Amino acid sequence: MYSFEQQRRNSYNPLPAPTPYAYAPAPQPGHIEPLTFVLVHGSWADAGFWDGTAAELRRLGHTVYVPEYPGHGAEPNTDVTHQEIDDAVAQYIISRNLRSIVLVGHSFGGSVVQKVAEQTADRLRRIVFIDGFVVADGQSLGDQFPPASQQFFRQLAEASGNNTLMLPYPVFRDTFVNLADGHLARALYSKIKPEPAKPLFEKLDLKRFFALSTPKSYVYLTEDNVLPQGEGYGWHPHMSGRLGIFRLIKDHGDHMTTFCTQPWRIARRLVEAARD
Repeated sequence: MYSFEQQRRNSYNPLPAPTPYAYAPAPQPGHIEPLTFVLVHGSWADAGFWDGTAAELRRLGHTVYVPEYPGHGAEPNTDVTHQEIDDAVAQYIISRNLRSIVLVGHSFGGSVVQKVAEQTADRLRRIVFIDGFVVADGQSLGDQFPPASQQFFRQLAEASGNNTLMLPYPVFRDTFVNLADGHLARALYSKIKPEPAKPLFEKLDLKRFFALSTPKSYVYLTEDNVLPQGEGYGWHPHMSGRLGIFRLIKDHGDHMTTFCTQPWRIARRLVEAARD
């Protein structure tokens, strides 16, 4: 049937754009430029956090690597440092001779990709933070939280007996998974393990990172409450604004739920963030 939309398209003849500007046709399915993603997870997670997103990116024709790092996944040792984590991810990239990488950091993974980028700058196409910490030079990740939260984390570490952090369920529920229903929130909470505390409090020298010319993007999920919303501590514009010139992508989502329930949404935002 000849639709109104077809009639509109056939009758609309826009004037050609003046040189040197031109409008390229929209890419058709099957003609998307393949990208290489390295996805770095955050705290209270492991490499499996990315399973759904990685599957969606691969379905779209991209190559995906998901490194695990010390103190997480199957490794029982939680006495690890931020530098040990950074070095492990950098070595993962270098040992596989990966190049033209879109390096993605979520949450704590944002601080990891900052340090990894310093070691692998010549291999990077773009650095993408998705509700990821962008730590200021000389600060720790813990410094990015309000004073009351910093004290709360120190109390958790002291009470643990092994310098780890285990979030109480009410805190996890309202900050990490506030969009989830009760059943899903409990299911996600059952998967988390105590987080090594050392990396949270280590001061990071990030002068080399902030001197990099590598293109950067920030994906902001607007219902993420891990950081207080707003300019004082929030993901955007507080964290994102430290990147200087960057591409901003916004969408609905929280810190963990959306990665589980709508991985296709996360995958598409990452592709948007990574494009030239």
